[in-house]
Amino acid sequence: MSYKVAVVGATGNVGREILEILSERRFPVSEVVALASSSSAGKDVSFGEIDILKVKSLDSYDFTDTDIALSSAGSSVSKIFAPKAAAAGCVVIDNTSQFRMDPTIPLVIPEVNAYALKDFRNTNIIANPNCSTMQMLVALKPLHDAAKIKRIVVSTYQSVSGAGKQGMDELFDQTKALFMNATKDPKKFTKRIAFNVIPHIDVFMEDGSTKEEWKMVNETKKILDPNIEVAATCVRVPVFVGHSESVNVEFERPISVDEAREILSEAEGIVMYDERKDAGYCTPLECAGEDGVYVSRLRVDPTVKHGLSMWLVSDNLRKGAALNAVQIAEELIQNYGLAPKKAH
Repeated sequence: MSYKVAVVGATGNVGREILEILSERRFPVSEVVALASSSSAGKDVSFGEIDILKVKSLDSYDFTDTDIALSSAGSSVSKIFAPKAAAAGCVVIDNTSQFRMDPTIPLVIPEVNAYALKDFRNTNIIANPNCSTMQMLVALKPLHDAAKIKRIVVSTYQSVSGAGKQGMDELFDQTKALFMNATKDPKKFTKRIAFNVIPHIDVFMEDGSTKEEWKMVNETKKILDPNIEVAATCVRVPVFVGHSESVNVEFERPISVDEAREILSEAEGIVMYDERKDAGYCTPLECAGEDGVYVSRLRVDPTVKHGLSMWLVSDNLRKGAALNAVQIAEELIQNYGLAPKKAH
C-alpha cells in the first residue's frame, strides 16, 4: 500500500524537515504534495536527494484524494484548513498548538501513548505536542511506568529554531552585527538574543507563567498522567538547533540511578550519553540532525525522598516536530488500520 501525503507549510523549517524524513524513512508514498501559502506557490522544495517538488497553494487545494496531511503552518492556518481536510477523509497530523488541548483530539507521542490513536477516525485530526514536552516525556514515560512520577520541575534551554526562520535569522544578524561593532534591534524576540538568554517564550498568562510553560504543564497531564504536578520555566537561548532541559523528578516509589539508567538504556527513542567525566554529556551541538532524545547527567536529587535529576537534549525540528509527526503516520498504518483511499 502507498499513500498520497500532503505536507502543509512545506517551505518552513519543520515542513522541510518532514519532507527529508519522509524520504529518509522510505515512507510508503504514492505522491507527495508540498503546500504553503499562495505567496509561496511555485517555489521549489526538495524531497530526498533527487526529487524537486513545486509548492502548491493551500488555499485552493482539494484534500478529497489525499490520505495524510502533515501540517506545520501555524495555528491560525490549521484552524481553517484542518477541519476541512478532515471532513474530506484526510487524516491531519498537526504540529501547531491549535488542537492540543481539545479533549476530543488525541495528543500523541508514539513512544508514550500510541494507544490514544485507536479512535482517530472520530475527528481525523491528531495533535503533535509541544517540542519541549515531547522530549521530556519520551525520557520520563519508562521511568513513570517503573516508579510513578509525582512531581516534575523543569527548566528549558530552547533554541531559536523553535521560533522559526525569523528567530534563526535574528540570532545570525545580531551576532554578525555585534562583531562589526553595530547593533540590530530585536524584532522576533523581546530582547536581544545574541549572547543573551530570554526567560520568555510565548505570551504571559495571568498567573505569571508563559504559555510555553502552561503547555508543558497541561500537555504532560493529558499525555502521561493528570495527577503529575509540573513546574516549568522556559528560556530561549542563542543556539540555532536543539532544545535542552534540566529536569528534577520526584517519584512515589524508590528508584536508583542504576535502575533508571538500565530502564532508559533499553527504552525506545532514548540514547544514554552519560559518563561522569569531562565532555561525558550531550549538548545541542551533538544532537542536531539526530532522532533520539539524549539523556545525560543522571543523578540523585537529594532534596526529595525519591528523586532523580537529569539533562535532556534533542533536535527540536526532528523529534520535537517533524519526526514525531511521521512516526504517528507510521503508527496509524502499521497498527491502527489506516488504508489509502485508492489502491496504488
